[in-house]
Amino acid sequence: MLLADTNREQGGGKDEAISQALNISVATIERVRQRLVEQGLEGALSRKLQNNRKPRCLDGSQEAHLIALTCSEPPMGQGHWTMRMLAQQMVELGYVEKISHETVRQTLKKTNSSRG
Repeated sequence: MLLADTNREQGGGKDEAISQALNISVATIERVRQRLVEQGLEGALSRKLQNNRKPRCLDGSQEAHLIALTCSEPPMGQGHWTMRMLAQQMVELGYVEKISHETVRQTLKKTNSSRG
């Protein structure tokens, strides 16, 4: 906002110059400027609350158990863990009441873990 201020001695910077100086997109500059006009300084400086977010399926401890399970030896006769086997084992061990194989996949992807 200070870089865009036209009351500075150097004058207000162009959006492209501000974008390069701050390493942000021109669209971000436009959105912040819009929030400044509509909501004032406090609205422009604070992040919008995400109301549409679902609560996390696994907490940190449960994620750690999933990763440890993934790194363990797969069941007898199996070459590696499948997402469904990991989900089923998490329930059987009592770490969660229920969990889908898709949640297992997304969690492992997020943590850069792979099946053993």
